[in-house]
Amino acid sequence: MNVVMLSKACVVGAYQRKLEEIAALGVNLTVVVPPYWQSGPSRQMLERKFERGYRLLVAPMRFNGHFHLHYYPSFGRIVAETKPDIVHVDEEPWDLVTFLAARAATRAGARPLFFTWQNLQRDYPPPFRWMQRDVFARCGTAIAGNADAVGVLRGKGYTGATPVIPQFGVDTALFRPPDALKPAGGPFVVGYAGRLVPEKGVDVLLRAAAGLSGDWRMVLLGDGPERANLRALAQSLGIAERVEFAGQVPSTQTAAYYARMDALVLPSRRMPNWTEQFGRVLVEAMACGVPVVGAQCGEIPNVIGDAGLTFPQDDHTALGAHLACLMGDAALRADLGARGRYRVLARFTMQSIARQTVDVYEQMMSGAGH
Repeated sequence: MNVVMLSKACVVGAYQRKLEEIAALGVNLTVVVPPYWQSGPSRQMLERKFERGYRLLVAPMRFNGHFHLHYYPSFGRIVAETKPDIVHVDEEPWDLVTFLAARAATRAGARPLFFTWQNLQRDYPPPFRWMQRDVFARCGTAIAGNADAVGVLRGKGYTGATPVIPQFGVDTALFRPPDALKPAGGPFVVGYAGRLVPEKGVDVLLRAAAGLSGDWRMVLLGDGPERANLRALAQSLGIAERVEFAGQVPSTQTAAYYARMDALVLPSRRMPNWTEQFGRVLVEAMACGVPVVGAQCGEIPNVIGDAGLTFPQDDHTALGAHLACLMGDAALRADLGARGRYRVLARFTMQSIARQTVDVYEQMMSGAGH
């Protein structure tokens, strides 16, 4: 089976483990990525970490940083030369890149499919609505990253096969409990990883932590436009000396930061045009045996299941109560950490996601959903 995948997400080195696992299952895989992806002021450069068994092609991108308008001028030529059976477009159906890639696939006689995270019903104006209609007509299969995304596709009239598979799993060899236990008697360390933007609710975490008593510290991984505001909030709450802004770190180094944490919090809040689509940092921390706490926002409760704690979004009092409970109960932390690791091994490994993805390819080759 010959597959070409188009994925700007795979500039992240840790995500490339899924590609190795797909190739190990007998797929002749070519993956096309840009040299970097521009996200606001931040630039994620291509990290070449896991390249065994498949071909990683770096192609120039036009309109880099524009989710709906970016595309790869050379992709049609790549498809024509590669002659794939399947073209896997790791992008939303209304984006220009998906529209052009699906057309290139059908011109070459390949079966295209797309990926969607979109879990809120939103109508896009022309020409995006027209491009989406064309993509729906060409693609008999779509992979949905969460259950709500299936309902959104159906509401827009898509009738193709829609298996639910998260975009990436976790490399449990990289994300695993530390070899040595944390020394007893140190401060309780609560962490966050992700963008510093309003929808991630880091302000809620700071307000919750400000109500804690005892010895605690906070480490915030990531960067974004809210960094200065969050620093100012920490200062006004009188906790600035306890909060470390660690900035953005390479994806393959985040496990070392998780090893410092006694709990990881994802305090996301729903916005008019966004709600949490998965919460990848949750499964990374769970794989490391770190207890997780998440807001009841989007897919977060489904990811956590019974392996962590949840609280109503924007409720810093409820979040503070959870943190105080974890801070004072080492046995609870150990139990949730073990349950989280087990849940990841059962549901969210790179091997599991790769196997489910290849199953989709095989169904497409047999004629199902095409």
